Amino acid sequence: MAKITKEAALLYHSQGKPGKIEVVPTKPYQTQRDLSLAYSPGVAEPCLEIQKDPKTAYDYTAKGNLVAVISNGTAVLGLGDIGAMSGKPVMEGKGLLFKIYAGIDVFDIEVNEKDPDKFIEAVKAIAPTFGGINLEDIKAPECFKIEQRLKEELDIPVMHDDQHGTAIISSAGLLNALEVAGKKIEEVKIVVNGAGASAVSCTKLYVSLGARLENIVMLDSKGVISKERTDLNEQKKYFATSRTDIHTLAEAIQGADVFLGLSKGNVLTQDMVRSMADHPIVFALANPTPEISYEDAMASRPDVLMATGRSDYPNQINNVIGFPYIFRGALDTQATAINEEMKLAAVRAIAGLAKQPVPDVVNEAYHVNNLSFGAEYFIPKPVDPRLITEVSMAVAKAAMESGVARKQITDWEAYKNHLRELMGQENKLTRQLYDTARRCPQRVVFAEGTHPNMLKAAVEAKAEGICTPIILGNEERITKLAKELDLNLEGIEIVNLRHDRESERRERYARILCEKRAREGANYQEAIDKMFERNYFGMMMVETGDADAFVTGLYTKYSNTIKVAKEVIGIQEGYKHFGTMHILNSKKGTYFIADTLINRHPDTDTLIDIAKLANKAVRFFNQEPVMAMLSYSNFGSDNIGSPAKVHEAINYMHTHYPDLAIDGEMQVKFALNNALRDEKYPFTRLNGKEVNTLIFPNLSSANATYQLIQNMSETEVIGPIQMGLNKPIHFTDVESSTRDIVNLTTVAVVDAIVQEQIEKENR
Repeated sequence: MAKITKEAALLYHSQGKPGKIEVVPTKPYQTQRDLSLAYSPGVAEPCLEIQKDPKTAYDYTAKGNLVAVISNGTAVLGLGDIGAMSGKPVMEGKGLLFKIYAGIDVFDIEVNEKDPDKFIEAVKAIAPTFGGINLEDIKAPECFKIEQRLKEELDIPVMHDDQHGTAIISSAGLLNALEVAGKKIEEVKIVVNGAGASAVSCTKLYVSLGARLENIVMLDSKGVISKERTDLNEQKKYFATSRTDIHTLAEAIQGADVFLGLSKGNVLTQDMVRSMADHPIVFALANPTPEISYEDAMASRPDVLMATGRSDYPNQINNVIGFPYIFRGALDTQATAINEEMKLAAVRAIAGLAKQPVPDVVNEAYHVNNLSFGAEYFIPKPVDPRLITEVSMAVAKAAMESGVARKQITDWEAYKNHLRELMGQENKLTRQLYDTARRCPQRVVFAEGTHPNMLKAAVEAKAEGICTPIILGNEERITKLAKELDLNLEGIEIVNLRHDRESERRERYARILCEKRAREGANYQEAIDKMFERNYFGMMMVETGDADAFVTGLYTKYSNTIKVAKEVIGIQEGYKHFGTMHILNSKKGTYFIADTLINRHPDTDTLIDIAKLANKAVRFFNQEPVMAMLSYSNFGSDNIGSPAKVHEAINYMHTHYPDLAIDGEMQVKFALNNALRDEKYPFTRLNGKEVNTLIFPNLSSANATYQLIQNMSETEVIGPIQMGLNKPIHFTDVESSTRDIVNLTTVAVVDAIVQEQIEKENR
């Protein structure tokens, strides 16, 4: 799990526009007519329609896609009762998750009221605004009363996620873990350490799935919850055991099949795990420190099935797998409640998803880390793009079948497509890249260690778990800079390439380079001198296997970097040129553009290589390329100069790549407006297709385009991504931001993973 510093957290929440969510217009507002329709006098018409039929509020307002995240701040994360206002950053964060995972809009509502009855009245009073209510961070036992009353008295979905979110995800995990272990839920003995809202809700859901009360032992801070105790509330009484032979966790857990921990760190020992039944299931969900560490649990016995609340170990119990999609299905059916049937449907959908082949970028494109159902994978990953369709659809069906849906869905395939379109591709690709990199982190050399952004990027990349950084530069200067920037360099290797201790390595690299370029005028002394330059030294680290990937460019002129890359690394066989690509993650989708950095004035042969490389690169990112080669003219309307080069390149690609969706030359508006293009030019290979790859006629146009889009919109830009070199050598833009460099590092890591696989296959 990435270590988060106080400074980094405060900066994240305060930089730019404070907070994490905002309200944006969804209707035109540019003209006076627009404003008259939006407000007075036009707004009166939908008001009158809603007065006649309240259900039309779902048609004329945001109600049907609006959830309130409501808290009184009495149980905020692990911070306790810190007050309503203090909990606001958490509620905003929950709103962010709703939006990015399920496209749901959120108002966070912080209610300064601890009295349950008054709190309930406040929520009831504002409920007409919303299509659903997510209760958050409310302490037990008040949370039980609050949720129950609101569910009874409101006609919209209400869910206390602290209770039911963990319950749903852990139940899905339990079903699958039991299957792996070869056990039945009706027969297993379950020990629950913790008796708060989450623990109670989890255990109740286990019972709904078939677990027997007589096989469950629950503990609180005072020990086993038994019928002998007189200090129990109603929730605890429900789980009170009649057993009198157990009082402590150590006694209760002997012979148990399942341990569920929702308590505090380090309360479960290795000896306790050893005392459990064969193939024990251990869900240690305390955060950030679990009841027993993953390492200790696995060391205690080889047959343990383990889940935690942490992202850095297998089988994370993460609420984000559930709540966005549960509300999505409830909202889309205009459900009056989130009932038991809907929760159980979510459980089974999540559990079922883990058993399906994993269709992610790792398995389909990179041929590494083939996840499959078993001990280390019985809970889907939060980045799984299928969650929004599988879980939302299951919940929606359950809402309809249980009679709480006010809107019926009849075309499920259309609904599935709607859910996919709702989220688009803008986040999916980035998440997949990071997920892939984290699974197999590589050794990445960062060239400019004394540049603040690159140093911060190296530290952040390590914290993200995507690579093992190697920083080039003077260790004293780097250490001083790190101290100034409050960066922790622990575990990061610094290589001072100019120091005497690196003389042997410089000499070795020089000999290798000379041998490689012996018939190209190379000599040893010149090679030795070159090894004092960071780009030569860093690229030789990758060339020789001392590192896996190299990131450079913040200080260096591209022309020099390109020269070094050609000399040290070389261009892939079958190509005479290499290039770069930028990825644009926009609200319209993901677009790939080339060449953005390398080839200034490409001739026909260069454009052909760029098109071939772009085709290969887009497939690398698990996308099917649909390519337009751009110009200021369309399909031969101008046969002089730049358009003619593009036209010739297209002729070559059509001849040699008959099955590739590529055409041109064409203007941007025809490339991106497929309806207009298909109407005017129906003969193209792109007919009926959405273009996702744009090949520009020269460097100026490509470079200016991506920078213009980057600075004038909210589009995420990743790149430049190298295409065509023999090793993972990647170039940053001059003065790239820290996030830009981390994104590029992620690409470099994935590139290195793929390179390793290719080399293995060729051996």
